[in-house]
Amino acid sequence: MSIGTIKAADGKTDLYYRLVKPADFDPSKKYPTIVYVYGGPHAQMINNSWLADISLWQFYMAQKGYVMFTLDNRGSYNRGLEFENVIHRQLGVNEVADQMKGIDFLKTLEYVDEEKIGVHGWSYGGFMTTSLMLHYPETFKVGVAGGPVIDWKYYEIMYGERYMDTPDENPEGYKKANLKNYVKNLEGRLLIIHGAIDPTVVWQHSLTFVRECVKNNVLLDYFPYPRHEHNVRGMDRIHLMKKITQYFDDFLK
Repeated sequence: MSIGTIKAADGKTDLYYRLVKPADFDPSKKYPTIVYVYGGPHAQMINNSWLADISLWQFYMAQKGYVMFTLDNRGSYNRGLEFENVIHRQLGVNEVADQMKGIDFLKTLEYVDEEKIGVHGWSYGGFMTTSLMLHYPETFKVGVAGGPVIDWKYYEIMYGERYMDTPDENPEGYKKANLKNYVKNLEGRLLIIHGAIDPTVVWQHSLTFVRECVKNNVLLDYFPYPRHEHNVRGMDRIHLMKKITQYFDDFLK
């Protein structure tokens, strides 16, 4: 595992990344790569601490032969007001641009298979996963989006309007961030997972996205977790992680 920096899409800001290679790493081989993303405010995915705050699932996937990559884009936590403010009124713009700088970096690594790049995230990370799949279908072949925000007008006011203002005040920002407007771009395999009683990202987000996919004859994979809220916890989380792992094994590896 290594930690490093790359430049953000603004060409000047340092962003921190974390990279995990397979346990039996061979630099002469090409490996499928998964970008694990959050990307939103109030969260920092990479710390110079024990295991760099990595989840054990990422080590597990590395053992299975994947390169695992995470980047804290502008808009994320603990880097100051200016760093976080770049997302104001335009969620999904600068964050996505920074994540694509991460992709540019990955493509400089000879052992990364450019034809097998996937992405996974939950909540804001689900929004980012879906955004990347829709805006860069030529890059991302497989995505798993958990509890994804699809349309910010459905999100809780204390958070959504803090970063986007109201829909009346910022109609263009809401329109650009509404992922239903880009459904026709989907080319890769996308699995959306949603807790059926999610009070944070209400079910309306993913269900309206599914409806838009059906209307446009766009194929999508979908899995609900009955009786679960925004995060799938307890014994059922084992099922969740097996589901996510199997999806990448089936369609990316």
